This record gives sequence, C-alpha cells and structure tokens, in this order.
Amino acid sequence: MATVTNVAVDPKELEVKVKAMYREVAENPLGEFHFEMGRDLAERLGYPAAELDRVPREAIESFAGVGYYFHLAALQPGECVVDLGSGSGMDSFVAALAVGAGGKVIGVDMTDEQLAKAGRLGDRDGFGNVTFLKGYIEDVPLSGGTADVVISNGVINLATDKSKVFREAARLLKPGGRFAISDIVTEVQLPQNIVCNSTLWAACIGGAAQQENYRSQIEAAGLRLARLEDNPQYQFISDNAKGASKKFGVKSVSLLAIKS
Repeated sequence: MATVTNVAVDPKELEVKVKAMYREVAENPLGEFHFEMGRDLAERLGYPAAELDRVPREAIESFAGVGYYFHLAALQPGECVVDLGSGSGMDSFVAALAVGAGGKVIGVDMTDEQLAKAGRLGDRDGFGNVTFLKGYIEDVPLSGGTADVVISNGVINLATDKSKVFREAARLLKPGGRFAISDIVTEVQLPQNIVCNSTLWAACIGGAAQQENYRSQIEAAGLRLARLEDNPQYQFISDNAKGASKKFGVKSVSLLAIKS
C-alpha cells in the first residue's frame, strides 16, 4: 500500500491552531477539549499510581496523551531519552524516574507555554536530569545518535509529514535504539473533507494516518516495528471525535520499533 505524506492542509495554519490549543492545555487544563486529560486518564491508560505520585501534579493535570508505552520502552538507568512533543512534561518526568540520576531526558516542544510550565515544574521539584528545548519534532536541535530511546505520546498525528518525523527519530537514535510511542491512527483512509480541516487536525483527528501507511513510513525510516498494541481504553469525548472514531476507526495505538 502506498504511503501518504503530503496532504492539503496549510502547515502554518495548523501550527497556529495547534499552538493555541496546547497553550490552553498548559494554562487551563480544566477547559473543554476534544480529548480527555489528567490523572484519571493517565491511570486508565496504564500509568502506575505510585509513579504518578512522584511526578509534578500540574504536569499530570495537563497530560493529554493517548496511550501508555513505557512497558515497551523498558527504560534502563543511565539511558538518554528524547521526548518528542513533551508538552507540560509528564512523560519526561516519568522517564526521568526510570533512567535515574545517571540518565538524561530531553523534552522537545514548540509551544512556549508548555515549555515554560514543564521547565518550571522540573526546577521546582528537583528533576535535575531533565531539560526542555524549543523545537519541532521534524527538526530537533540535537546531534544524531544522541538517544538510547525516543518517546512520544499523541503528537505525531499532528505532523503534516510523518515520514520526516520518523526519519528524525531514527537520526536521533543510536544503533539498536528504541522508538516507543503512542499515537492516533485510523483503520481506513480519512476523506479529504476531514484531512483538509486544520481544526480537526489540531484536535488529533484529521491528521491521523491509516495504520498500514503509518507502519510503512516507520519502516521506511529504518525502524523495525517490533510490537504494536491497540489502546481501547483511550476514548475521544467530543461528538465530532466520537463520530470519526466510529466511522473511520480512529483509534489509539502504542508501538515499539528498533533502529536497524
């Protein structure tokens, strides 16, 4: 099946809407969104309560991930982890607990408010092994071969060129490095009226790739897919999102891929 990388949505318009939405996620986590947020979601997805107890509460409040993948990532003490689209930092802080003081976690995000919140919380709560950088997940300001593991949660579906994100993840990884993520995909190809709607992209719907195309792009980047899991415990909450989920099989998955 041919991969689809170019779509008729304006990347600049999309960036503006995504930044606006995730600015609101950072500053007003109790607001109304197309997606669920917070600790109840995190625990239902599989995050252990004992780990969440050690993570800044405010980061958990702004958690907008779509799955749990740390059992696939199998982080080890001393490893370097890069978190693509780190948001308010919850996953970065969870990763920091796993890699310990001898490890390092680098969160990358394009939204100033998310970066400011994550950095403030990390400093306040003594996460000295975590840093946050401003950047795009397609063009990360780090040297190649930096990471033992690249993680991401519910972010890659927002990218207009997912193949570029996967190539960037492969560039960042050391040989044999692990790519562990959760994201939104579809069972069937979305129609153009949804794909061309930047508002639905920003809501994590319009940009969801057909799952076989998604897999093909990962493997074309030099990443061998080792495991793929559906996350039925993740559910959209708005009517538009529920409708797309039912009609087109929009769903959450978690996966592990290995750099060749």
